[in-house]
Amino acid sequence: MLAINSVNTYRIPQKFEYYKPRDLREALELLNSIEDAKIVAGGTDLVVDLKYRRVVPKALIDVSELSELRFIRTDGNYIEIGSAVTMQELVESEIVKKSLPLLAEVVESIGSWQIRNLATIGGNICNASPAADSVPPLLTYDAELELASLNGPRTVSIEKFFTGPKKTVLERGEILRSIKIPLSQQKFGWSYVKIGRTSFDLAKVSVAVLLRAEDGIVSEVRIALGSVAPTPVRARTTEKSITGMSLERAAVRASELIVSEIAPIDDVRSTAWYRSRVAKILVRDAIWKAYERFLQVGDKNEDQV
Repeated sequence: MLAINSVNTYRIPQKFEYYKPRDLREALELLNSIEDAKIVAGGTDLVVDLKYRRVVPKALIDVSELSELRFIRTDGNYIEIGSAVTMQELVESEIVKKSLPLLAEVVESIGSWQIRNLATIGGNICNASPAADSVPPLLTYDAELELASLNGPRTVSIEKFFTGPKKTVLERGEILRSIKIPLSQQKFGWSYVKIGRTSFDLAKVSVAVLLRAEDGIVSEVRIALGSVAPTPVRARTTEKSITGMSLERAAVRASELIVSEIAPIDDVRSTAWYRSRVAKILVRDAIWKAYERFLQVGDKNEDQV
């Protein structure tokens, strides 16, 4: 018989109650009434934590099939994505591919096809890993998160959602209901570059960029990084500093400035020194790649971010 211990990954070494609510209201009532309950959808992060006893909940509340959390739609000036939408559904969404090409490109790079069919966008965000792949593009898109509770909804900028590794502003009894991404009348070039141990692995460093330019001069740029600080980073100081520069100067200057906006650490995947060095190179390369994409898509006044 296999031993049940903290390093055995064949089974979950604990007991818990399992609930599958019929609607979001019931899910919120369960979450409010059961102390130490955890929300589960795809479970690609949570199940690993359960096996290693990093979390020991009294109950799991399965929201994977709630229609209130399973949608992708255009709502006025926003694209809204339900938190239980899987990564593969995002990859296949025509709305996402047309209007959020950076997000589409990033989610297609997450794990394997099998993982993407389970993993949800909400789970990737709420797990609050500094290396979460979906977060840098959402930071560049200025995404907002709608949180639901029995007291009603509240909206939080994704930039203010994370407070540290595995920590967020979610309060007891709250669920991430949806992600709202504002649509722009302008077109951007985009890029996502990532260094990991394997193509399926978490990032050692990742960089997402949205960029617009006029006559070779940066007119607007948004830069976000993952796995280089306690939370994902929106590099606003670097963005402001390189706006108005030529592409050549902007790429060089961004690589110089970015190290002041990150705080990498040594861990099992990499070292702080390596992350700092690589971040400089990836930011420079991502700016150029985004500019090349911008030249391809042109600067037409269409409804695309």
